Amino acid sequence: MLKDRHLIQPGDFTVGEIQGLFELADQIMESPEKYMDVCRGKLLATLFYEPSTRTRFSFEAAMLRLGGETIGFSEPGSSSVSKGESIGDTIRTIGCYADIAVMRHPKEGAPLLASKKSVIPLINAGDGGHQHPTQTLTDLMTIRRYKNRLDNLVIGLCGDLKFGRTVHSLVKALSRYENIKFVFISPNELEIPSYITDKLTSEQYETTRSLEGSLGKLDILYMTRVQRERFFSEEEYLKLKDYFLLNAKKMEKAKSDMIVMHPLPRINEISTDMDNDDRAVYFEQAKMGMYIRMALIMKLLGVE
Repeated sequence: MLKDRHLIQPGDFTVGEIQGLFELADQIMESPEKYMDVCRGKLLATLFYEPSTRTRFSFEAAMLRLGGETIGFSEPGSSSVSKGESIGDTIRTIGCYADIAVMRHPKEGAPLLASKKSVIPLINAGDGGHQHPTQTLTDLMTIRRYKNRLDNLVIGLCGDLKFGRTVHSLVKALSRYENIKFVFISPNELEIPSYITDKLTSEQYETTRSLEGSLGKLDILYMTRVQRERFFSEEEYLKLKDYFLLNAKKMEKAKSDMIVMHPLPRINEISTDMDNDDRAVYFEQAKMGMYIRMALIMKLLGVE
């Protein structure tokens, strides 16, 4: 039962509860007309203290397609935060107006802090380099639809594994399924943090600097961009931003059924000559995000 719960990290929901979300999302995709009014009269508040295009639009599209409405802000300068209001007071005030809220914040732990004061369901839409649970639900749903399973897979994660919250959340979530092997592909400076690998056994992962040398053994390749906003030094960012590039030539070394995922936006890490490859599923992945968020909103509000 997910009604009135918060979602701050992927582990907040059991594997069974996540399966229930997938099944509802499947039903919405098959018959969207059945769900176009289930949230009529409900209001979603979007509190984005950090820029976002896909996540915010995805949530707003999800609520609108369910017949509900949205309010919110896309940067803190247009809210009472600019006057010095605390995050606790903000969420308690929003709870007087809205039925459910979504929060993105640059500081790790901010949505968790807000959830302790919130009287309405609160969804973490990304906090610093920490967690991004709804992107994880999107990623799991995409893998499930293309691979028909969430176990017995080899997944390569490539790029910024140090600051990449989508990577951190996905590793935590997938490690709950049977026989998952991770291949962490990154430069030294952007290695996966030890607090993530400490939760894995030595048989569950390997680290490498070689994308081309890894492609042949992967079922899934999850590319990420190097995030300029996470660097203190512009020089360091410029040194690393083009470290990996996936293109059609390199894909000749991959399995015929390997899929390529990316949380988007991409910058230079995937060439546009990949876009017509049937194995490139990143735009379909973005679409899956809207359907799984529709299912999540329905479950947290307790509507059918």
